[in-house]
Amino acid sequence: MTRPLTEMLDGVTRGDCVDVMKDMPSRSIDFVLTDPPYLVNYRDRTGRRVLNDDNDTWLEPAFAQMHRLLKPGGSCVSFYAWNKVDLFMAAWRKAGFNIAGHIVFTKRYASSQRFLRAQHEQAYLLVKGNATPPRSPPPDVIPWTYTGNRLHPTQKPVGIFTPLIEALTKPGDTVLDPFCGSGSTLVAARDLGRRFIGIELDPVHHQTASRRLQADPGDQTGAPLDLPATFNQQAAKAVVSRNERDFYPQSRTVATTNKSRTEPPTEPRWEQPVAYPPAARPPRTPG
Repeated sequence: MTRPLTEMLDGVTRGDCVDVMKDMPSRSIDFVLTDPPYLVNYRDRTGRRVLNDDNDTWLEPAFAQMHRLLKPGGSCVSFYAWNKVDLFMAAWRKAGFNIAGHIVFTKRYASSQRFLRAQHEQAYLLVKGNATPPRSPPPDVIPWTYTGNRLHPTQKPVGIFTPLIEALTKPGDTVLDPFCGSGSTLVAARDLGRRFIGIELDPVHHQTASRRLQADPGDQTGAPLDLPATFNQQAAKAVVSRNERDFYPQSRTVATTNKSRTEPPTEPRWEQPVAYPPAARPPRTPG
């Protein structure tokens, strides 16, 4: 049974995105922008995980539905894990997508390091059919703003989505995020005058995204707001600074037996959960 799109517009639907999308009408979405699980069984320093990050059973069905929902010529930007690109690429091609470009989001710090310092995230631009290039294409290298992952273990900043939505859609278009997490995509779409539909399976993140959209129209960085105790129990342990520079982890000097050495910055381990009442929110910093 097809669900009327009007029931989902400008809100967050809780449920398995494959099941939800199956009930949505074909060719009803202008743009998909999503950050799906990376298939790496991720766990952050506070123990938070991402649902379905430990299996790929959802991968092909989800992108098949996204392709069906897109209007002809529509596009999709999907994040992915570099070490799982073969699985993602196979799913995208099987769904019918054409590969139109690759985007790198550069960080001023390292999220992790082993053989290399991980200082970027990445996404592919996918298109359905014969898409017309935008009049003003967005850059394929976009600077990242650190969020502290306060609302989600893999939270994306609003600002990195703005040039993509602005270039690849027009006002009034409908943007879909089937793995909307804390709702950063939805905030960016709303602020640019686009309609949006979010889908989220995790009940905590569904509540977070819903409250974020309702409670603070100016939110850009994802500072905790008036969220319930269930959120604060599961959110990242974070101290939100009023100084924008503190949104970027600093290098630290490590003493050795012979000399001191400077380690590259990594995402910090936050100390305590906070939830600001409306009057005490720190100043907003752009995306």
